[in-house]
Amino acid sequence: MPYKSVFTAALFGGQTIIVTGGGSGIGRCIAHELAHLGALVVITGRNEEKLEAVVAEIIEDGGRADHAVFDIREEDAVAANVSQILVKHGPISGLVNNAGGQFLAKLEDISQKGWETVVRTNLTGGFLVAREVLKQSMRDTGGSIVNITADHARSMPGLGHSGAARAGMENFTKTAALEWAHYGVRVNVVAPGYIATQGLQQYPLAHKKKIRNRKNFVPARRLSTEAEVSAAVVFLLSPAAAFISGETIGVNGAVPAMTAEYTLSPENEASKDDRYPIFDGFHRAAKIDFLSDDYEFEDED
Repeated sequence: MPYKSVFTAALFGGQTIIVTGGGSGIGRCIAHELAHLGALVVITGRNEEKLEAVVAEIIEDGGRADHAVFDIREEDAVAANVSQILVKHGPISGLVNNAGGQFLAKLEDISQKGWETVVRTNLTGGFLVAREVLKQSMRDTGGSIVNITADHARSMPGLGHSGAARAGMENFTKTAALEWAHYGVRVNVVAPGYIATQGLQQYPLAHKKKIRNRKNFVPARRLSTEAEVSAAVVFLLSPAAAFISGETIGVNGAVPAMTAEYTLSPENEASKDDRYPIFDGFHRAAKIDFLSDDYEFEDED
């Protein structure tokens, strides 16, 4: 089955679009949808095996894809690989800064090294890739950049290093939107909230139990799909968003609107009667078994 995109076929025909962190999770989904819509997608990351697997999937589905292995935190590597992508595939029309990562820890337990590693991954790396894409390509051709952050509107307990970096990326986005507007470059953010993505499998048992309970704090009474995040990214990359820049689209099911005065009632279980239908257009989406109400957790040794 092909990707079930809501966007018109060949929307990105003839365009080269980079997706960092495209070897898994949301980045993999975005890469698939962009390729389905005609783009030549170049996915990047540090794990060549994962990148090659996604490229093979896309080609099997009839799309075009390539990969580049490098660490977005290393300035020279970023510059060299952007240059190589340009030599192989021509001007870069779009960039999705999706690569990121963090670990669970209270602020008081995070070392300087741990803090700086997460900030470099979620903020510095995105800046370096965006800067090089601008300098080497978009400064002459224009284009669109979408930075993936997270729903940090109130706080991110247990992920304070990531929250600080994501907030920094949003401010970087606003500044870049202003400074790069005269080049014809748009820069925006997509901020996912609670997303059912394969990356959730990495967390320990106790946190997985919390993740499954998150839907009880979402007005929509469910988690989002990777395809719902990808759709927001595709919209911002598309001509329909030609006058949108410096903005953030949250994919969060109204969680940031929650207040202490509002309590979700038992009747407000929208996902069970299709009042808040799920859009899951990604035909290769990984199924997260522990999110099912029928799944029984086994205690860790």
